Amino acid sequence: MKSGNLLICLMSGLILSGCTPRIEVAAPKEPITINMNVKIDHQITVKADKDINTLLKNPQ
Repeated sequence: MKSGNLLICLMSGLILSGCTPRIEVAAPKEPITINMNVKIDHQITVKADKDINTLLKNPQ
């Protein structure tokens, strides 16, 4: 009975060792291109006090 269990363990170990995943890293054959069509819009708002607005309109 012990030899039967040992044989089953060895056979299952051999079967499972054949199922190991294989990872392969390879460089691509064509270069990687990144297309960046970007449009940037800026809107700047400046707020000032009423005193500064009148000073800017009527310089002395």
